[in-house]
Amino acid sequence: MTSDSAHRNGCRDGQENGCGNGPDGGRGNGAAGWAAVEAAVPEFAAAVRARFGAYRHHVLATLRKDGAPRLSGLEADFRYGELWLGVMIDSRKALDLRRDPRFALHANPGGGTDLADSDVRVAGRAVEVTDPGPKARYAAAVKPPEPFHLYRALLTEVVRTSTEPPFIKLEIWRPGRPLRTIRRTSDGAPPKYPEALEERE
Repeated sequence: MTSDSAHRNGCRDGQENGCGNGPDGGRGNGAAGWAAVEAAVPEFAAAVRARFGAYRHHVLATLRKDGAPRLSGLEADFRYGELWLGVMIDSRKALDLRRDPRFALHANPGGGTDLADSDVRVAGRAVEVTDPGPKARYAAAVKPPEPFHLYRALLTEVVRTSTEPPFIKLEIWRPGRPLRTIRRTSDGAPPKYPEALEERE
């Protein structure tokens, strides 16, 4: 995300009261906003966004104070070139993110047991937005229950899993790296491509 687009979203570089959880505003360290995914791999990004858009509620993973995982329901929203996470004020997941911004978000897989379309998940850091301007714009567009915490997702990984018989296909995107495709079978055989052995998903 460029500095100009950060300011359009109300994120002030180097200001904790703007868009970041730390002195760097939540930027850098191998993480990227949603616009970077769209720019790098537009077709992949469109498929991921469509999967999240198929259902309203998804599953958020955060870290408790003792380091144990916590799973919570969450509504995710894509707009203004960002993935936004709206969280109820002072909820357990909000307290988790305030203490440790790392998160993972799994798209609602829908009904049934078959992987009819695809399975999607993202991981990264949630950067709280406290500037009233972008929060008001988000509230006007989304109309969430108020008061609420608003987080911008800085992504370290985006993964899409689909079927390509006889394979399970994983598409993995990470900032600064090309989209990686791995094909695996359920019979315990090695992945189709030797370089996939480097992955530990």
